[in-house]
Amino acid sequence: MATSTVNIEKLEQVLDEVLLWSATQGYRGYNKHDGLNSPILKLLLGWGKWPRILAIQGVMRFPVNLRPALLVPKTYNPKGLALFALAFIDRYRTHGRSEYLAQAEELLELLLSIRSPGNWAGNCWGYHYPWQDPGFYAPTDTPNAVVTSFVCEAFLEAFRVTSKPAYLEPVAGAIRFFLNDLTVLKNDRSEMCLAYMPMPMTMRVMDVSILIGAVIAEFNKLSGDKNHKEDAERLVQYVVNRQTDYDAWFYTDPPNDSHIRHDNYHTGFILDALWRYMASSGDDRYEDVYWKGLDFYANKLFNDDGSPRWMSDQNYPHDIHGAAQGILTFARHNDRYPGFAPRTCAWAVKNMYTPGRFYYQRARSFTRGFTLLRWCNAWMARALGDFCMQERATNSSSYSSAERAQVVTGDCLHGFAPDASTVVT
Repeated sequence: MATSTVNIEKLEQVLDEVLLWSATQGYRGYNKHDGLNSPILKLLLGWGKWPRILAIQGVMRFPVNLRPALLVPKTYNPKGLALFALAFIDRYRTHGRSEYLAQAEELLELLLSIRSPGNWAGNCWGYHYPWQDPGFYAPTDTPNAVVTSFVCEAFLEAFRVTSKPAYLEPVAGAIRFFLNDLTVLKNDRSEMCLAYMPMPMTMRVMDVSILIGAVIAEFNKLSGDKNHKEDAERLVQYVVNRQTDYDAWFYTDPPNDSHIRHDNYHTGFILDALWRYMASSGDDRYEDVYWKGLDFYANKLFNDDGSPRWMSDQNYPHDIHGAAQGILTFARHNDRYPGFAPRTCAWAVKNMYTPGRFYYQRARSFTRGFTLLRWCNAWMARALGDFCMQERATNSSSYSSAERAQVVTGDCLHGFAPDASTVVT
């Protein structure tokens, strides 16, 4: 593959347009699986498992956005709010402007106000729509592990830049939720696997356990609390042990529990979580697993032009979430994969962007040219914020060599706050 360069000022302009457009929406938007928020579909198809699946899948797969006609309301998405908060924190790290940090902190306050209701052991978040899967039904606001993990990442990053203990408290509560409320699917001396949601279920979704393990390791490092260190190790070990002999991960264990095989962004989730775990715990036993998995991700889940493949054995649709995930994962490894993240940035802006918003998907013969706020704008804001921060650090003499190394390699998880001597303008 040829290396690529991008105009960083242009990307920052795109990023600011995306953040502004999203703010004008009040950070409310449509969601990929929100078909049952339609009062029409709820009345007609909300009465059983397969009718509900039909409603959700029909709205999700249709070439145009049916949600306005079906009266689907725009809602908050806690994962999306967390991603926007992380994007603003990256803007603050890059330029040191207090308004970026203020925006992030406002979003964190909003997240605290929309925690999932219920008698849970600790803080948790879920989706603001009912969700029917072949294996479970989750009513509106049912908390889940993946959403809660990403919310935790935003609070952890806020602590890194502010040192405010209040930002660790929601994470401590979330760890109680993880370890006390989620169904335990495997638990022995060397491995632990937790369920996606706090309900009876048997499906083992591969990224869940490693996302939780990373959160625990990061919290332990930042708080000095060593509780649950072994839990984090066993959660990560469970996922590491499921890497195939060709260095991939299936979406579920066992693989035939889902039609999803080796898909793009879940592979990126696993790799990013493993990277965060290693950086926070100092446990480097899995470096070989990580680099081999990263090679599979690069070689099997992206095309030469930077476009994201849907799965390793399926090219289309090219999904904006996959592009964003690739940018995030490869931006920290530009030395090993030169031009990879810039090439995907360039592809996304050229093919999937109109001022202020990113499109959802590009199929072989048409483009789903509507915007799902969390899926499209929040993920790309997060990706571009991180990419621009790392590019500025790499190419600027305003950072010290130690600080530049932290940002580029991921050491300390970008753990420094800008001051007058490190601000890049």
